[in-house]
Amino acid sequence: MSAAGRSVLAYCRPGFESECAQELAARDAELATAGFARSQRDSGFVEFVFPDTDAQARFVDSVHWRDLSFARQLLRVSARIEGLPREDRLGVLMPAIRATGRRYRDAWIEAPDNDAARELAGLCRSLNNALIAAMKREALIDPQSPWRLHVCLSDAQTAWVAEAAIATTSAWPGGIPRLRFPSAAPSRSTLKLEEALLTLLDADERERWLKPGMSGVDLGAAPGGWTWQLVRRSISVIAVDNGPMDPGLIDSGLVTHLREDGFRYRPSNPVDWLVCDMVEQPRKVAARMAEWLAGGWCRFAIFNLKLPMKKRYDEVRLCRNLVEEAVADVGKRIEWRARQLYHDREEITVFARIR
Repeated sequence: MSAAGRSVLAYCRPGFESECAQELAARDAELATAGFARSQRDSGFVEFVFPDTDAQARFVDSVHWRDLSFARQLLRVSARIEGLPREDRLGVLMPAIRATGRRYRDAWIEAPDNDAARELAGLCRSLNNALIAAMKREALIDPQSPWRLHVCLSDAQTAWVAEAAIATTSAWPGGIPRLRFPSAAPSRSTLKLEEALLTLLDADERERWLKPGMSGVDLGAAPGGWTWQLVRRSISVIAVDNGPMDPGLIDSGLVTHLREDGFRYRPSNPVDWLVCDMVEQPRKVAARMAEWLAGGWCRFAIFNLKLPMKKRYDEVRLCRNLVEEAVADVGKRIEWRARQLYHDREEITVFARIR
């Protein structure tokens, strides 16, 4: 067992380890915790190492999962175990878990979202059941605990023992909400907006900000995957796209289809929601979103930024600055939440509102 009690583990989309590491490094620089990143291409996770446990604690206490764009989950590591014996993995894991000195509300054994680790799914499930039983026997499970235990298997012989504060970390194993494609939706892109609403808003915000009778605009709507998510919540939608919309959405009575250019359309009256999944350069989309938000044409916006092949983290920062500056020019401030969703590919999804 090698001690790793001064690092954090961040899950991310395979291939985006560099962007995740840059994001963690930027927060590290703000906090002056003097850490550094370790990662491997396509591993699906980044380890960020600190000089001591005090710096680790300061980072974890200050960085909220929702503030990160490329990290799906953020865990405080207590130990890294190599050479797990096939015949008695729990016999090696349990001493490391006892050594944390905590009781946990739950325990998850999971693997990063990469091709090699997916083969570990069966092992994770069977070992997870055995772990929970062992922890219950030793009174290490407490339904009132604010902490959740995570064991990350990067391969069959290597485990990271970590923990997460339930209130400030992702509520899904691996940071991935497993969604089913609704058969009535006209395209699979609908899952992006569903995941965005789950991960970028909390339950209270969804209840307050997504009410029947609200109004919305979907720029680049066809065939209507994102429009469908608003319509299912009884929100009326102006769908702007030169392409055809799903007939079922039109028949709902909640959709007005305008065959217009999404970069030119302007609403006659302000709406509650603007959603946008147009395939265009990210700065062009960001400029359009800035125009809507600064102009007061919408209260809330969710949009995708299709990222370039290189300097993707820098592009996200440029787009955010562009929106913030445009809003500041009219004396307002923006709230920006962004995440690379499980259903995203070379893009991030952003929620923004004037505050």
